[in-house]
Formats: sequence, structure tokens, C-alpha cells
Amino acid sequence: MTNGSPKYKRVLLKLSGESLMGDKSYGIDDKQLNAYAREIISVVNAGVQVAVVIGGGNIYRGMQAEGSGIDRVQGDHMGMLATVINSLALQSALEAAGHKTRLMSAIKMEQIAEPFIRRRAVRHLEKGRIVIFGAGTGNPYFTTDTAASLRAIEIEADVILKGTRVDGIYTADPEKDKSAKKYDRISFAEVYEKGLNVMDMTAFTLCKENELPIIVFDMNKPGNLARVVTGEPVGTLVEF
Repeated sequence: MTNGSPKYKRVLLKLSGESLMGDKSYGIDDKQLNAYAREIISVVNAGVQVAVVIGGGNIYRGMQAEGSGIDRVQGDHMGMLATVINSLALQSALEAAGHKTRLMSAIKMEQIAEPFIRRRAVRHLEKGRIVIFGAGTGNPYFTTDTAASLRAIEIEADVILKGTRVDGIYTADPEKDKSAKKYDRISFAEVYEKGLNVMDMTAFTLCKENELPIIVFDMNKPGNLARVVTGEPVGTLVEF
């Protein structure tokens, strides 16, 4: 953990499933997984309450179903199960590193995860446990970005931290346009006006209507998560 006291008491960290692949083209890279576990534990040890939502795109996306002849609703359910696989992997890495966790699922699967109950999730966080929310919202047609926004609002998180492989929000895709410029701070209204891709519209609107700020940052740079929670100007802050 970097020097400085945490700016946020409770955060929700959103990770994409693809981020777990590391250098692989599919599945889970154990080195990447363990690196994320160390980053998360470092901020929890500093007194920050952390909840996590992970996508399932490294295994299966519901939207893939449309191109493969699988019904979209069925495909989204498959995607939800993929998020549970990733959540179990992160839970294992966190507990192997010595920290207590709870995995809560939007779909009943009592043998491997607790059902999501808001008050219970908050109580786990208050006890210092890392809470991982799996299976999205439990409903088809909703992304894990929307699940992250919804859960963050429900647990009264101070901010959503969206960990990506780029260091913030740019005027254009920096991997395709080298002249793209990074925003350090931007308002919700400006994101709408400029048509920038931060989250899907449902997720983004949920955050706006509930006055929940978003920070987009590079999760793959060691120490960045700790810098973000102490208030250092890392990534891009979406504010009001």
C-alpha cells in the first residue's frame, strides 16, 4: 500500500473477465489472478471495504449466443455461470493469500455461494471480508457493468473503480488512435454529449441517477489500486 490514508471507506471494484486472461487468449492466467489478489488485499489491509464484480468474457459472453444459434436468454445464463467460475477463482486466490472472503450469487447455488442479501453483504464488508458478487444481476440482457452499478448502489459504496487495461477515458480508443487524449476528470453530462464508452448505458445511467462517481484506471499497473483509494489522480474520474 502506498503512503497516505484511504479517501474511500467502501468501494466496488469492477473487473472484466478478459482481464484475468493475462497473456493467454482464453481462460484464467494464475499469475494475473494472484497479482489482482495481492492488490485487493493491500487496500483491505489499509482499512478499505472492498466488494468485487467480475465479468465472464474470458469464458463466455451471452452476446456470443446470437452468432452461434443459442437463444440469447440461454446464452446470458451461460455468461452468468462464467462469472461465477471467475469469482470462485478470485475467491480461491484471495483465501490462499490469507484473507477471508464471501462469494454471493444472484442465482441460487447454495453449495458454492451464498444468495445475495444486501444486509448480509454489508455486514460481511463491515467485518473486513472481501465480498465477491457473482452471476450478474441474475437476469438476462443485463451486463456485469450493470450488476456492478446496482450492487454498488445497494451496498452504498463511495465509488465504482473500473479496472481496465488502459489508464483512463480517452477522446478515442488509444489502442487505435495514437492522437487520443486522456481525460483526468469528466462529468456525466460530458460523457453523454461526447458519446464516450465508459459503461453500457443502463449501468452508466444508474450511477448518474444515484450520484455514484466512477474511476476508470489501469488495474494491471502494480500499486494503482492503492493509489486510487488514497485519492491520487490515477485514471479518469467521472463526476457530477
